Amino acid sequence: MKDKILPNDYNSLSLEELTHEANKVIEDLENQKNLETSIEKYHKLLKLNNIIEKKFQKNIKDINVNTKEKISRIITKKND
Repeated sequence: MKDKILPNDYNSLSLEELTHEANKVIEDLENQKNLETSIEKYHKLLKLNNIIEKKFQKNIKDINVNTKEKISRIITKKND
């Protein structure tokens, strides 16, 4: 699913804020009686999940790059 349908605000939120928003949607879904509304909220939850997953992947990539740079610096210092 494309996350472009969600407001741009979601892309600027932190992982904690996105998780909190997803938890609110889950809570609403658990209390929902109307199937039509539930479907819309479920789609919103899937889109939020997609954004959260992308942010995790970006964070993992950043951590890997930083770790490689630090290891490289340590090796360089050790060889000098």
